[in-house]
Parts: sequence; structure tokens; C-alpha cells
Amino acid sequence: MKILKYIPIAFLSLGLSSCSEFLKEEPEAFLSEEQYYKTQTDAINAVNAVYFFLNSGGSSVQTPYNTLFNTGMNMAGDDEDPGPGATNPDVRSLSVLAHSATNLRIYEIWQQHYAAIKKANVVLEKIPAIEFDNALKERLLGEAKFLRALYYFNLVRLYGDVPLIKEYQKSVDPAGYEIAKSPSGEVYASIEKDLIEAAAVLPASYASPNVGRATSGAAKAILAKVYLTKASLPLNVTAHYKDAVATAEQVLSPADGGTGAYGYDLVSNYAEVFLPAFKNNKEHIFSAQFKSNSLNQGNAETPRAILSGIPGLNGNYAHMVRFYTNGEDKSFSIYKLFKPQDKRRNVTFVRSFTSPANGRVYALPIVNPAVPNDSTPFWGKWWDPASTAVTNQSAANVPIIRYAELLLIHAEAENEANGPTAKAYKSLNRVRTRAGLPNLTAGLSKDQFRDSLYLDRRLEVVYEYQRWFDLIRQKDGSGKSTFVANLVKVGKTNAADKHRLYPLPQSEIDNNKLLVQNPGFE
Repeated sequence: MKILKYIPIAFLSLGLSSCSEFLKEEPEAFLSEEQYYKTQTDAINAVNAVYFFLNSGGSSVQTPYNTLFNTGMNMAGDDEDPGPGATNPDVRSLSVLAHSATNLRIYEIWQQHYAAIKKANVVLEKIPAIEFDNALKERLLGEAKFLRALYYFNLVRLYGDVPLIKEYQKSVDPAGYEIAKSPSGEVYASIEKDLIEAAAVLPASYASPNVGRATSGAAKAILAKVYLTKASLPLNVTAHYKDAVATAEQVLSPADGGTGAYGYDLVSNYAEVFLPAFKNNKEHIFSAQFKSNSLNQGNAETPRAILSGIPGLNGNYAHMVRFYTNGEDKSFSIYKLFKPQDKRRNVTFVRSFTSPANGRVYALPIVNPAVPNDSTPFWGKWWDPASTAVTNQSAANVPIIRYAELLLIHAEAENEANGPTAKAYKSLNRVRTRAGLPNLTAGLSKDQFRDSLYLDRRLEVVYEYQRWFDLIRQKDGSGKSTFVANLVKVGKTNAADKHRLYPLPQSEIDNNKLLVQNPGFE
């Protein structure tokens, strides 16, 4: 008899009226597997457990969209570095591309994604046999498929070929868990299938208290991103650019050239995309949900981006912008890629802090060499004015896909499929207009449009756990990868093509004789 620890897992600001115990943290009992998965509430709790890995942990545990993608992925890119407060050797080695197969953060990303996939597989096996409302059952199964697809989408982009596990593993024999890698094409086929099936059964929206759960629009938007990724490097299945355009247009509003009836749109004020007071607004298609100072349901990023030593603020300055030499400027960073009139700049960054304890303003001058009248830019997207002074957790949601990104997906795919058409310009200019920038210069070539879009995409979604995924897929006008060149540009002169994939965790290799390490990490 299998024994499982019954925990109504739900570190989400989501809920269901039939699940009043949704936010309970302590286990209530120990139940056998035969006793569980019997009721509608059991089914709901099982699906909630799949969401758990998006955002749980608060300040003590890192999960993908709650700091782990920052310490385990962003640091490897060209926009961010570990600050003085980041002392973890695995994080610091990743930031200089000296990571190996024993890197703890790389293992945690792998482990947590597969733990979530296992829970999704449990849902998909157990829920069909439970007797309850069929419409709700179909929706819950759709949510599990959506989440499984999202987790596999992250894995296949980070590690390449990975074990594709779609059934609930019940074996107690360790040999039963030895599974070889599946080609990335097969993994993507599974992702597409899950998203298409999820889109067919998920609702277009939810009423409170269920706002934040996966919707049909979210499934289609992620699918459009999957198609764009497959069409890009390394798979380079360019026929999927047209699929990305068509799928994005199923979600885009008629005003933006689509047929979507979801009500998605850009909010006029860029700051409202991130401020907790405006969470789950019309721009958020799907986001990791956070609550500040509540059962460890908070976003733990905010203090990591705040200067330490400010009375009344809990900053530890663990995450900072990456400074590098650009021409004569030895203190260049992504901050300086923003034009002064770009409204995104002063939302993305904070350059000074006012102490809630003494009212004084604190900033950190740029040195090495000193830069007169300048101060260090700190990351500001997850800033939570209502809670930063009293807690290490923020209530700011993390967008996993939002309407601005969908417009950029549409513009990029349209340009790659058909050149810089009026459609491509319209979608990109929608994002630029909201940022306070003029329309993109008319008459650009396909390559010029691509370069402009790559920059706007970088500035629009910076610090949102997107940049590494873009670095590994983007290309130049000749179709060659820009991955190494972009990293060398910011001083990572040891960057090599092997770094486009993470090594498989060594502990997984040791425990699974069928796994083969990625090239360059053997």
C-alpha cells in the first residue's frame, strides 16, 4: 500500500469556493493512495499542487518563478550579475559560465520541473475515475495539461533532449525510473498536443476567487511562443513561423488584427503591469501568483534587488545589473540601452531609495572609475510599495506571458515568415507607443526589423526570466546564432556554443544509467 502525505498544497493567490482549506500549510493526516483521489475536493487539491511549483517557497525555498530562474538562469546571461549579497558559489559560477553538472541551481531547476510534471501526471491518471461534475473535471484536466506543457517547455529549452514522462510512475524499483532522453522534437510534439487539448477545454476567464488559473487564451498564447521557439534556433523549423502568426492572431484582439475575444490589451501605464495593486489586469495572460507575507506565498525577489543597509528596508543587494565596457564607457549596462524618454526605464530600475525609518535618500554611486552625478540602477519590477518596508516578500505577480510579449511574438514571426509587413510593424509599434517611443522607421529590411525587434523585446521583458531563452534561440541576418557574440560583448569571453544547453545534473546521470550528458559537460 502506497502512503502519501496529504497536504492541500496551494501557495497561490488562487482558490475555489469548494476548497475553503486552500491555504492551509500544515499536513492534516496521512492517507493511503487508495483512500485519496475520491472526491471533487481531492481533484481540486491535486491540480493546485501542480501550480505549487510556479511560485512557492517565499524567502526560504526557491522555485522557478520565485527567484530560482533568477539565481539559476538570469545570472548566466548578459543583463544581470550576482551582487555583493549573493555569496552562493553555484550562483557565482553560473554568472561567469564556469558551471558544471554538479551546480545546485541547475539541479534544482531540473528536479522541481520534474516534480511538478509528476504531479500533473498523477492528476491526469486519477481524476478521470473520480465521480463529479464533468465540466469541472475537463477543466481541471486541461489545467494539468497546460502546466505540464509549460514545465516541459522550460526543460527542453534549457537542457535540450530530456526524458519525456507522461504517465504516473508507481514503481518502487529504482530501475523503473531509468528513462532515456527523448529527442527534443518529440518533447515539443507533446507540448503542442497538451496545449491544443488544454485550449479546447479551458475557459476564457475566471471569476474570483479563481482568477489566475490557466485559460484557453493562455494555452494559445504559450502555443504561439512554442511555435516561434521551434522556428528559431536550434531546431530552425521555419515553417512554424506561420503557425506562430496564426496562433497569436487567435488571441490578439480585433483591434490588433486578431480574432481573440479574451479582452486582453496593453495597460496604458507600464508600471501597472507589475504593481500588486493592479495584478491580473488585462495585460496578464498567465502569471505566477503571489501574496505578500502570507504563508510563504510572497515573491522573494524584491529584497535581493534593494541596496543593503537602508534603515527600514530589508535589502541584501544580491542581484545587480551587469556592468561592462562599451567603447570608452567602462560602466555600461542594460540601463543605458534605454532611451531617456522610454517610460519602461524608470519602472524597470530604481536608482535611489527613501528610508521609511528616517526619510533619508540612499543611493550607490557608480565607481571603477567614478561616474559623476550617476548612481547604480537597481532592479525595480517586483517592487511592492505596500510591503517592502516590513517583509522580505512582495505581492508582485510574475508574468509568464503577457499581451505585450504576444504582440512581439506576432511581430517577430510575421517578419520571419513574410518580411516586415504592415502587420509586423503594427504589433511592434503598439509596444513602442506604450513605451513613449516613436514608431519604428518605415521601410526597414527584414534583418533591420529583426534587430530592432530583438532590442525592444529585450527592454520590454528584461528581468522577467526571458532573456536566457532569447539568447539561445536568436540569430543574425545570415541565420547564425548570436549567442556567443552577445555574451562576449558583455565580457564573458569564455562563452562557447556548449553553454546554450545546461548540463544534465550529475546526480541524475549517476542514478540513471540511460541518461547521456550534454556535449561539452561529459
